[in-house]
Amino acid sequence: MEKMLLKSTTRHVRIFTAEVVDNELQFHPNKLTLDLDPDNEFIWNENSLKKINEKFNELIVERAGKDLDDYELRKIGSEIEGLIKVLLQNGELSYNPDCRVMNYSMGLPKTNNEL
Repeated sequence: MEKMLLKSTTRHVRIFTAEVVDNELQFHPNKLTLDLDPDNEFIWNENSLKKINEKFNELIVERAGKDLDDYELRKIGSEIEGLIKVLLQNGELSYNPDCRVMNYSMGLPKTNNEL
């Protein structure tokens, strides 16, 4: 029986048991692909992307030898979502004002000005 591609989808994180080949996802039982912020809700800088990738790799290493099932993928996605929120709260990430819909899904932005 051929294995199926598994995925975990949150608002800002999509994880697939696949690799990208010629801009297409192809199932791979031992690789994960991260699609970060598919709606471009945030403005990313190199430092925040680096932190996300480091956390993603750390979470994968922690799960070495475990089955890559729906549950494990959801746990990884949830932890990445949590890091996105921390980066936003710390001012290391900001909302994209040119995003299709401004819904402040991770909370209202902080300002430095006193009202």
